[in-house]
Amino acid sequence: MLEQGARSVGAAVVPAGIGNQDLQARAIADLGVTGYVGLPSYLKALIERFDGLDGVEADRWRLERALMTAEPLPESLRAVLAERVPMARMAYGTGETGLLAWEPAGEDPLAGHGMVLADGVDVQVCEIGTGRPVTDETEGEVVVTLLRSDYPLVRFGTGDLSGWTLGPDGSLRLRGVLGRTGAAVKVRGMFLHPRQVASVMEGVEGVADYRFVIERVDHVDQLRCEVVPAAASGGEPGAGATTTGPDGDGDELARRVADRVREGLRFSTRVQVVEALSPGDGPVVDLRDWS
Repeated sequence: MLEQGARSVGAAVVPAGIGNQDLQARAIADLGVTGYVGLPSYLKALIERFDGLDGVEADRWRLERALMTAEPLPESLRAVLAERVPMARMAYGTGETGLLAWEPAGEDPLAGHGMVLADGVDVQVCEIGTGRPVTDETEGEVVVTLLRSDYPLVRFGTGDLSGWTLGPDGSLRLRGVLGRTGAAVKVRGMFLHPRQVASVMEGVEGVADYRFVIERVDHVDQLRCEVVPAAASGGEPGAGATTTGPDGDGDELARRVADRVREGLRFSTRVQVVEALSPGDGPVVDLRDWS
């Protein structure tokens, strides 16, 4: 959708993605890239990589505008990006509905006016648990009705958490994506669900217990997998097992788990072998601070 929109206004589109950041940063200089669409945190990473390139002058950075989506944009990160990208705005949509809302180009995003709703789409913010639409600033789930002949949606629950704010003209606008209402979380713009985690970690030899911890460091999501090794005698966690797995090598256990996660979940993660986990924690623990 976004690629076609860029092409419709005459832009040439250069596909990019996770990895090869040096090549992408150099392409910004060599091709004179002026626009960006993607995660705000990835834009920050590209800026830092561009600044670290050898033999590339600072004036070859020509990126003037960015449309960002798929993760929250805290004001602290927005301020960092604004130093290098004069026009940076957020948009919101889902794969099922398409574009739902965006920050207008002619307004100051720091004014707190929120996101304008797309035409032809009925967007509600509904109370968690009851599904009752709300019109005040109460946070709730974004629910969408889209009456189109090829793919109609009636009260489709996106699982995204948001709330209303008033625009300059008094119209209701979305305050942005404030989190998730269900068990799934977004990490680096991709969903991570406890059921996926359980499917991948089930039956991993030498692992008695585990949890995935999500943290935010310098505006970048960090995923850590903590595993409790099984005791060599019976598969239960044992004291003093911080660095020793069933094969006598905690490093080897960590490597096997990291490979399993990368293959099954498509996430790179740091694996930490620990003696025990905090009681009451689920398989996925989100510790990110979005301030």
